Amino acid sequence: MAKIKTCAAIHDISGLGKCSLTVALPILSSAGIETSVIPTALFSNHTAFPEFYKHDLTEHMLPVARQWKSFGVEFDSLYSGFLGSMEQINIVSEIFDMFGNSDNLILVDPVMGDNGKLYKTYSSDMADGMIKLCRKADIIVPNMTEAAHLVGTEYKKGPYTKEYVEHILSELLKLGAEYVILTGVYFDDDCLGAACISRASGSVSYCFSTKYDGFFHGTGDVFASVLLAGIVNGMSVRDAMNRAVGFTSKSIKNTIDAGTDPLMGVCFEPELYTLRCTSKI
Repeated sequence: MAKIKTCAAIHDISGLGKCSLTVALPILSSAGIETSVIPTALFSNHTAFPEFYKHDLTEHMLPVARQWKSFGVEFDSLYSGFLGSMEQINIVSEIFDMFGNSDNLILVDPVMGDNGKLYKTYSSDMADGMIKLCRKADIIVPNMTEAAHLVGTEYKKGPYTKEYVEHILSELLKLGAEYVILTGVYFDDDCLGAACISRASGSVSYCFSTKYDGFFHGTGDVFASVLLAGIVNGMSVRDAMNRAVGFTSKSIKNTIDAGTDPLMGVCFEPELYTLRCTSKI
């Protein structure tokens, strides 16, 4: 049996409403990836609910990481998502320095906002800090809102033009990642997907699926987790992006078909079995 691939995931835990670690853990585990976690905060529910309880875990993040380091553990991948303060961004940067090496992969999902607005827990200083964190990543996965903040341009609502999307991708590539995958890309009202640019080739590839009306919470976490799982398991970035688009779209359709409140997150659980195949979609 081949050695099991590993990941260190640095995200919050939202007890209600599937996102962050309650998405990343089942997806990565279903793909056969051993996942260790550094929780950044405990939320009663994610922050799109009218109210939420939060217990901050900032002071525990570095002690956990240092304890791991004392054991000599290494990871095939490091994966960060929602971060709640500038201090947490700086800590994650330190953790990347602690465990990052030439043989592993760092993926940053710069979770800052959506629909043209930063989340209510986010400040402009934190958005600037996220730029510095993205500079340490091999792959970044922003949505269109986050991309606009990262490159310092005004957010535009879609549908988008190919020229605009590829301009944003080129600007994001200047942050230093080897790959940029931009989510929330659409050129018409029928299809929604993602675009990827490679530093090595400069080429841009796209993948689309059915565009559904409405806003579905947690889809960014679903997409990024499936993407990472595919890459860690040996898929090309393009194939992993295709799988992530298809998986996310099917999860949204499951949510609609089941009549589930989108605030609770998408119904990705019925699709987890598809991640057991690691070579192709």
